[in-house]
Amino acid sequence: MFYDIAAQIAGNPAQLHYGVAVADFDQDGVFEIFVAGFGCPSQVLKWDGEALFDIADAELADPSRLSIGVAAGDVDGDGREEIYVLNTDTFAGPKRVGDRLFSWHDGHWVDLFCLPENRRMLNVTAGRSVACIDRCGTGRYGFVVANYGGPFRLYELDQGRLADLAPLAGIDGITGGRALTCLPILSERTDIFAVNENGANFLFRNDGSGRFEEVALDCGLADLAQHGRGVAALDANGDGRFDLAYGNWEGSHRLMVRGRDGVFRDIAPEDYALPSRVRNVIAADFDNDGHEEIFFNNIGQPNRLFGWRDEEWKRIDIGAAAEPRGLGTGAAVADIDGDGILELLISHGEAGVQPLTLYKARSNDNNWLRVMPLTPVGAPARGAVVLCHAGDRQMVRAIDCGSGYLCQMEPVAHFGLGRAMRADAVEVRWPDGVRIRMEGVDACREIRVAHPTSTDRLRTTGT
Repeated sequence: MFYDIAAQIAGNPAQLHYGVAVADFDQDGVFEIFVAGFGCPSQVLKWDGEALFDIADAELADPSRLSIGVAAGDVDGDGREEIYVLNTDTFAGPKRVGDRLFSWHDGHWVDLFCLPENRRMLNVTAGRSVACIDRCGTGRYGFVVANYGGPFRLYELDQGRLADLAPLAGIDGITGGRALTCLPILSERTDIFAVNENGANFLFRNDGSGRFEEVALDCGLADLAQHGRGVAALDANGDGRFDLAYGNWEGSHRLMVRGRDGVFRDIAPEDYALPSRVRNVIAADFDNDGHEEIFFNNIGQPNRLFGWRDEEWKRIDIGAAAEPRGLGTGAAVADIDGDGILELLISHGEAGVQPLTLYKARSNDNNWLRVMPLTPVGAPARGAVVLCHAGDRQMVRAIDCGSGYLCQMEPVAHFGLGRAMRADAVEVRWPDGVRIRMEGVDACREIRVAHPTSTDRLRTTGT
């Protein structure tokens, strides 16, 4: 499937890297890739037409911190995403290094936790993942932090100050938090699925008001005997509903498909479930055939790739991205160069220093379509759902809020269309429940869809 294009990363020293997130950090309309540095500078990698080079300023580079997780989301509703960087100096419980929450003010990044009015809100528990969420459908996001050995956090702005609203929202459980993903899993609003270690997983169902009920056991997702790591949402059986793929550390990996009764059941074939030292799980259509592949990023063991072939999930040739000696700690996908084929960037660390790696699927004649919903103020509408109807197929994607493990994907619904020259229809549903439908959308283009309350309704790019 993949071939190596790591030579397109300028510099690229061997360092301890962890989480990866994709967002528009310099507000030029093009995505960059944030790579968390652990005891070394974090990077913001930007494509210049020939290579990825680091544009991180001193605030974001932040070499004094031990960064592991990262996510972006528009907390203050100004149209520009804030950046939550999760730092830790310990495995579990209390830590000595605080997290960062960067917001753009007066031409530079400011850590909101360092402001006097916010210092008492600082997260001082070892966390493992962070994701953004628009739990009430207002267009403003909060950040959920999966802590290990302390309560989960939910940071939102309340009258201009940061507040931890996890107790109010009902998500302040204490466990071995690992990975997070936020999307409409059971409800019409944004739910939260947390994959945990040394304790049951959490599935927080949104009651419509932004408060949550924990229902993992009732829905078959508790997985009490396992130690979760990465997670990704996808429609694994083509029924139009979101299913969940997640990895368990040296335990059976899951492909949990939701039944009509709301209960999830594991359909993972034997070679998929085979235990490994998994870190990240990513679902994406790398070859643009109209079916997402599932990528398992392992540390110290070969990575794996599974695809829907001959009406079943099968292990497929991963190519150069196997990395049998890779110390994978983070991974994310994005269309870096704008050609409609996703790149896969993998970070490494923990057990030793290694450079970043970058892979791409080999070109073919398949077409594609990329849809990016925006909030009323023009920020990425993370948590929105996009459906694409093409021929006899209906495909569904959620705009990523945070997933994999420590990581966050690009805020775009990427659809492979195979040989189809257009999508018959595209539907977008925002976290507030507002929907629109577009008929007859041509292939090989990116569409940025404004919220219906915005005056800027539609922007497109592509070939």
